[in-house]
Amino acid sequence: MAKYEKYFTGHFDTVLSQLHNTVINGSMSASYEDGSSWTNGEVRCAVRVYERYSMVGSSRVSMNLTLVGNGNNLFLSAITSGGSQAVLFKINTLGEEAFLKCIEEFMQQY
Repeated sequence: MAKYEKYFTGHFDTVLSQLHNTVINGSMSASYEDGSSWTNGEVRCAVRVYERYSMVGSSRVSMNLTLVGNGNNLFLSAITSGGSQAVLFKINTLGEEAFLKCIEEFMQQY
């Protein structure tokens, strides 16, 4: 498992759309699996789940993006999982880390 989290400011809908495009355009095997959105007054939360094929582990890797906003104050949590072929413990997390890298690079502008 690899994780990236960040507090920052921005426009919720714009950031959510840009995150989606970053993931989908970051790998030809990336796919949007499902998502959920919730709003309560000024507080918004969007959860998105993506998958992609990892050549390193010869398996699928998933990424969960959770974006929470209160006005322009935003929090992003991105967590990847999968990619290892070991039965009892993880041998490598390279596929997870590579999948997360597109989010880390995108977030450098915030």
